Amino acid sequence: MTDTDNLSRRRFLQATGGAASAVALAGCTGDTGDETTDESAGNETDGTEEVAEDLDGTYLRLTNSTMSTLDPIAATGTSEGQVIQQIHEPLMNYANATATVEPRLATDYSISEDLKTYTFELNENATFHNGDDVTADDVVYSWERLAASDASKRAYFILDSIGVEHETTTKTTDDGEEREVYKPGSMAVEAVDDYTVEMTISEPFHSVPEVIAYTSFAVVPEGIVGDIDGYEGEMEQGEFGKDPVGAGPFQFESWSPDTEAMAQSFEDYHGTVPKVDGIHWNIVTDANARYNYAMNKNADYFPIPTNKFDPSKMSLDGGDANGGSSTLGSYGEIRNGETVNMVRTSTIGNYYLGFNVEKVDKPVRQAFAYAANHQSLAEDVFKGTVKPASHFVPPAIFPGGATGYDEHAKDYPYGSTETRLDKAREIMEEAGYGEDNRAEVTITAYESSPVFQETARLLRDKLTSAYIDVTVDVAPFAALRKQGLNGKLEVYTLGWLMDWPAPDNFLQLLNPPQTDTSSDAPVSYINWQGTDASDRAAEAWQTISSNPQPTDEAQQARDDAAIEMEEANWEDVAMLTLFHDYKDRFWYDWVDIEPFGGAGPTRQLLNDVSVGERN
Repeated sequence: MTDTDNLSRRRFLQATGGAASAVALAGCTGDTGDETTDESAGNETDGTEEVAEDLDGTYLRLTNSTMSTLDPIAATGTSEGQVIQQIHEPLMNYANATATVEPRLATDYSISEDLKTYTFELNENATFHNGDDVTADDVVYSWERLAASDASKRAYFILDSIGVEHETTTKTTDDGEEREVYKPGSMAVEAVDDYTVEMTISEPFHSVPEVIAYTSFAVVPEGIVGDIDGYEGEMEQGEFGKDPVGAGPFQFESWSPDTEAMAQSFEDYHGTVPKVDGIHWNIVTDANARYNYAMNKNADYFPIPTNKFDPSKMSLDGGDANGGSSTLGSYGEIRNGETVNMVRTSTIGNYYLGFNVEKVDKPVRQAFAYAANHQSLAEDVFKGTVKPASHFVPPAIFPGGATGYDEHAKDYPYGSTETRLDKAREIMEEAGYGEDNRAEVTITAYESSPVFQETARLLRDKLTSAYIDVTVDVAPFAALRKQGLNGKLEVYTLGWLMDWPAPDNFLQLLNPPQTDTSSDAPVSYINWQGTDASDRAAEAWQTISSNPQPTDEAQQARDDAAIEMEEANWEDVAMLTLFHDYKDRFWYDWVDIEPFGGAGPTRQLLNDVSVGERN
C-alpha cells in the first residue's frame, strides 16, 4: 500500500501516462488464508476468554483483529472495514458481498447522455444514529472530507479513480518541493435539493457505482468533524474515529482497543432492521487464538487458520450460491466435537511474487516460473484453501469470465501444474549461469503469513539445482512496504483484493510507469521498464485508460488490452501470480446466515443474520 497526498488528476495522468485508476495499493494484502491482513499487533490474550456475560440481548459473536479507527475516510485495514461496513452507510453496496452493486443509501441513480454526470436520489427515510435525517448536504460534506481531509487515505478514489471534476492548487512540501494538490471546495459534487446529489466526472468511467460502494464513501452527518475548511466540527477527527456516528443497520456502542468492539441494532434503519440485538467482536490478533475462541463456542461465525484446517473434514455437498462462486457444505468434527456449517467462496483477488526487474535478471525470473508448481503448492502448503493461478486478473472478472480464463490459460508457457526444473536449468545455462556463476536472490516474505514463508523456502530449495541461491527474508508489512517504495526489494510476496470488480483495478500494478519506484506514487515495486514486453504492456494500458466508458465497444477494447498485458507479463515474468483466493467461513447450527460473494466476508452486511438458542 502507498498513501499519497491528494494528487491532482492532471498531475496523476502525466505521471502515469494517462492511467485513470488508483495511485495506491488500496487492495494490497498479505492475507493468505491465515486471516492476518492487518499490519497492527498487540493483544497478547490467548483468545480463550469467555465472551462478555453482560450482553443485553442476542448478539452475533464474531472475532476481529486490532483496529486503529472507525472513521471511514481514515480506515485502511480489513479489521476496521468489517465494523465500518455495519455502522456506516455509503450510497451503493455490494449485494451480499457479491460483485454486483445495488443502491443502499441511494434509492436510484441516473447518468447523463455524455456519461459524465451522475444524479443520485437518496432514501428520504434514512436517518443517522443521532436522529438527524440523511440529506444531500451530508453527502457533499462526507465526500469533501474524503477528498480534502488530512486524515483521508482514499482521496484518490474520488479525485482520480472516479475522476470527479475539481480544481488544483500548489502546496509546498516539507522538503521544499511544489506539489499540485486538490483545491478544497472545488469538487463538482452538489446538493440539487434535500435528497438529490449530482456529481460530474471529467471523463466517462466504467465503474463509478462500484467505486462508490467502497466504505470510504460512507455518509456522515454534515459538520460533525471539523477537519476541512468551513466546518468547526462537533468532534475532533480522532474522537470521531473512536465514537463514530453513521447511518448503517448497527449503531456504535463501544470499543475497547485490543479487547472488544460492540454495535447494537439501529431500530430506525431505513432498510432491513437487524434480526439480532447487536454484534460483539472479540479483538485478538493471533489467528490461533481466534481459533481457540471459536472452538470454545464463543464465536458464532468464524474462520479457521490454515495450520488448523484439515481438508479431509470438509464436505462441500450443500449446493452452490452467488452464481456458482460460493459452495456450501459442512466441516467436522471440529475440536469440540461439533460439525459446523461451511461456505467456500472464490473471492476476487490474487497472491503473487513480484520481481524487481532492475535487480533480478529475466532468466532468473523465468526459472522461478518454471520451478513453481502452483497446483502442488496450493494442495500441500495451503491445504487447498487457494487455487492455482496463471493470470493476474482473477477468473470472475477476466475477459470472458472463468471460461475465458481457463481457455487462455492453455497458452501459459511455464506449466502451473508441474515443476519444470529441466527448463529452469536450460534457460539459466543459455544465459551463462552455472555452478561457477550462480545467481543470488532474496525473497522478502510477509511476516504474518507462514504459508507464504513456506512457499518461499520450497522455491529456494528447488532453485538450488537451477544455479540460483535464494535467501528468504521475513518482514512485517510496514517494513516490506518501505523497502518496496525505496526500490530495495528483489523478490517479494503480496496479494491484491479488489477495490472494484474490473481488470484495470488489478492491471494497474502491471502498468510500467506506475511500477517505477523512483516516482512519487508507485503502485507496485517491480520497476518494469525498458523491455519489448514492458513497452507492449504500457501501450495496452494506454488503450485501457483511453477507453474508460461504460459501453460495449470500450469494454471490448479494454478486454483485448487486458489479454495483451497478461501475455506481456508472461513474457517477462515481472509478476508471477501463484494463487487466487478462497475464503472459507464456518458457523454453528444456531446461526442463520447467507453465503457471502466474491467481494469477501468483510463486505457483507449482517443485518439479515439471525441467531437462535446456543448449545
